[in-house]
Amino acid sequence: MKSLLLAGVPALATPAIQSALAADLSLGQRGALAVQALHHTSPALAWAGWLHVGLAVVALGLLPLDHRLVTGAPAWLKPLKFAVADGLFVWTLAWLLAGLPGAARPAVTAIGWGVALSMTVETAVIFVQAARGQTSHYNTSSALNTVLFAAMGIFIVLNTLFSLWAVYVVWHYPLPGSAGYGWGVRLGLPLSIAGALVGGFMIRQFGHTVGAPDGGPGWPGLGWSTRAGDLRIAHFLGLHALQIIPVLGWALSRWQPTKAPALTWAGAALYALAVAMLFGQALAGQPLWRGR
Repeated sequence: MKSLLLAGVPALATPAIQSALAADLSLGQRGALAVQALHHTSPALAWAGWLHVGLAVVALGLLPLDHRLVTGAPAWLKPLKFAVADGLFVWTLAWLLAGLPGAARPAVTAIGWGVALSMTVETAVIFVQAARGQTSHYNTSSALNTVLFAAMGIFIVLNTLFSLWAVYVVWHYPLPGSAGYGWGVRLGLPLSIAGALVGGFMIRQFGHTVGAPDGGPGWPGLGWSTRAGDLRIAHFLGLHALQIIPVLGWALSRWQPTKAPALTWAGAALYALAVAMLFGQALAGQPLWRGR
């Protein structure tokens, strides 16, 4: 755990945090110092993460109280999922950027503000629409719904552009920690953007289900269709490459230090293949798992 904490902190974190993380501290103390490192690296991303934690608590509290359904699912389930996912995204990005040298500070600051604003606007629209009993995505049933959907689209595009800037930054500057971890960061970010582009494809086709209308029978909690193809599966897996591939690289560096870079590349390639296969399966109108 200590190695993972150290992997993303050295350059932009304060010397006090660096030395404290290297000390023999409890898990809670290390967690508190990690939070400090996130705030030091990008206050915008750090506070956006806390905002999403608060929104997730609100959505979770409203789930048992509000029995309305939106596209066949509880009205506050989608806001809960997006609050958790977007909060995890902004904190992960802050952590991955924390290891960059001081020369990257202007870029990290700008990326942090851009991504934090984009994710906050997206989540805010989803919450507003849930409160109105409306679906947030692909909804052009009124002038207001059209404007809100368009606003989400604009900020999703902006988030993608800032994420591409982050890819450039992590490839341009040296990263701390092991080689496997560094390659995990450099490969995980573009894979995550590829997952985001699947979301753009869903907007283009004005829905996430292929071969059936959106809604209907789906996986418990996730809602992925069990009757037709669902592009959200590839979207989900691709987005979370941001967390999975860097952790894979870090773990491989501990287990196979000399082979970690090559194995991380291989793992990222297999991961990309899995996303592509899920995308193709969805386009063919086939569910990942067919329910009764």
